[in-house]
Amino acid sequence: MFTDLAGKVAVITGASKGIGRGIAVRFGQEKMKVVVNDYHNSDQASMVVEEVKKAGGDAIAVCADVSREDEIKRLIKTAVETFGSLDVLVNNAGIQTTCPSHELSLEEWHKVMDTNLTGPFVACREAIKYMLAHNILGNIINVSSVHQKIPKPLHAHYASSKGGLRMLTETLALEYAPHGIRINTIAPGAIATPMNDHILSDPKQNEVVLSLIPMNRVGEPKQIASAAAWLASEEASYVTGVTLFVDGGMTLYPFFLKG
Repeated sequence: MFTDLAGKVAVITGASKGIGRGIAVRFGQEKMKVVVNDYHNSDQASMVVEEVKKAGGDAIAVCADVSREDEIKRLIKTAVETFGSLDVLVNNAGIQTTCPSHELSLEEWHKVMDTNLTGPFVACREAIKYMLAHNILGNIINVSSVHQKIPKPLHAHYASSKGGLRMLTETLALEYAPHGIRINTIAPGAIATPMNDHILSDPKQNEVVLSLIPMNRVGEPKQIASAAAWLASEEASYVTGVTLFVDGGMTLYPFFLKG
């Protein structure tokens, strides 16, 4: 546990399941005050709120579409009005669809980009405004993917959004480091989440996935959550502008394990 996190206020987007839920519960264990955001599933978000409280923290659920500027502003405003501050922002919400690039419509491109890249930019902007105005040495964590580095055919919009998120992180980290605001990225590999259920539940596809992971096992949301807690804590107070890959070695060119 990181004792300096106790009482701090965090907003986590896409927090009703998967990685976002894992981070929310871990922040509860750190005795933080957590805003659990979900797009539309208020029941799932409410369940996560109860998990956070049971873990030792405090929490509220806020439904908001992070692809919309007005709803992001409302999300940040609600956090501040409810808990009195904003110390940590975790941009976790993300979507992906599969489509050959030559058939990819602009509508589908924008849908993914608005959620995965534009939304995090707006959330970062609003959080930074608040932190600057209130002299808060804040912390922003953007949840990306190994596909900010590894190309992903049939997912040009998704991979592009994650590559853009990496550069957004590095640019903002450089710009606001003099103000004591730290901004980093976590890039998960294959994690057992609802988004990946259709792949990991298929024995053949699961075997293919494992062949790409040198550690030969799929990760769990709690492992991403541990990385998020560390980045948010004072233990990482000299860390900004980095991507922390939590991927079992997936980005290490596993093909070369055989020499």
